[in-house]
Amino acid sequence: MEAWTTDPTVKVGVASQEVRAQTDPSDQDWLAELRDGIDVPGQYLAYRGPDGNVVAYTLDREWTRIGRSLAADIRFDDPTVSRRHALIVRQPDGLRVVDDRSLNGVFVNGERVEWSALADGDEIVIGRHHLHFCSVPLTAGMVAGPSAEPELA
Repeated sequence: MEAWTTDPTVKVGVASQEVRAQTDPSDQDWLAELRDGIDVPGQYLAYRGPDGNVVAYTLDREWTRIGRSLAADIRFDDPTVSRRHALIVRQPDGLRVVDDRSLNGVFVNGERVEWSALADGDEIVIGRHHLHFCSVPLTAGMVAGPSAEPELA
């Protein structure tokens, strides 16, 4: 099983391999392993770094900034990524990806978009990077997250 992390401090450089025009079939393998390894339901954005390790971010905030800037929540140190490239925005009807005035654009499932609602399995291309949106529902044996009930002393 490949290593994966939800560490937001992980930074990924430019992959040395040429960019693939379409989704690599092997992406399905590591995505399936990632889903099997997640034990907390939620919404995640994941990609495989140049070192082969899978990086997954939990999308639990109102918005998540993607870009080259040091202020980005998901940061790519890559000239094909704008400083402020895209935002993942939580809305009452679900998550959307929004192009934040990037130079190279944002692509969802191969189509350039200004904004797009996200569905489980969608591929988002930011510069040279292929990210995958995963929505993991609550299933038997999972922890639902932090308890909202206060602890008794």
